Amino acid sequence: MHMSTVLLSALALVAYLVATASVSLRIFHPAGPHFKTTFSAASLAIVLHMLALTALLFTADGQNFSLLNVISLICWLITVAITVIALRTPTILLLPVVYGFASLVQLATLVTPQYSQIQHFEQHLSLLTHIFLAFIAYAVLVMAMLYSLQVTYISNKLKRKDFTAVSRHMPPLVYAEKLQFRLLLTGTILLGLALLSGALFMDNWLAKDNLHKNVLSFIAFLVFALLCWGHACQGWRGKTANMLTISGSLLLTLAYFGSRFVREVLLDKF
Repeated sequence: MHMSTVLLSALALVAYLVATASVSLRIFHPAGPHFKTTFSAASLAIVLHMLALTALLFTADGQNFSLLNVISLICWLITVAITVIALRTPTILLLPVVYGFASLVQLATLVTPQYSQIQHFEQHLSLLTHIFLAFIAYAVLVMAMLYSLQVTYISNKLKRKDFTAVSRHMPPLVYAEKLQFRLLLTGTILLGLALLSGALFMDNWLAKDNLHKNVLSFIAFLVFALLCWGHACQGWRGKTANMLTISGSLLLTLAYFGSRFVREVLLDKF
């Protein structure tokens, strides 16, 4: 990794830590966090993260889609989306989680050996379309899971009549739940399109190396689709929705990263 990339990642790490601390230290304060400090640090971190990630992804040999680079890319997408949403609506509970995880990703980038997984997407536009849909779908569905956890937290506090932790800086329960299911529906549609594009355009769709990923992704799609149907037709919400959202997200995480983690991290050590 070039010295300039190391510096960009290190500065992004510091900026993410400042944003995380700015929110966390005053998360339940009546006046709320210092949002100017939080969003200034977060915006700087996002730009630095993007510059470092661009240098790592796009090399002279092609596009390096190693496991860590893919995680960093998805993390960046989620961080940007949550930050933009937080500028318009109260999302205080999610900010320290998102910025804290982004800090860990930057730390991993700095201390973990860099692997190469070179692709040439400019020669395979259909593959690029499939991967783009898959990444966006995963990011949106992880955001839906984060919102489901936020909904559960707010709901539990309201049931216990504990209003000290539910401030004006947190979204109303109905709004948070509505956004959760909008994200869930959007992510499910994108995941379905990603699976369809892969089946149509990838020659090795049913090859041994891809089979477990596609099977787990399809099962995750069925879980999310079932939840969308259950919410629309049966009024599913609360614990049922939370359980299914987390289950689908875990299946999708295993599909996307399970085999690559074993191949690039565990097997490489033996």
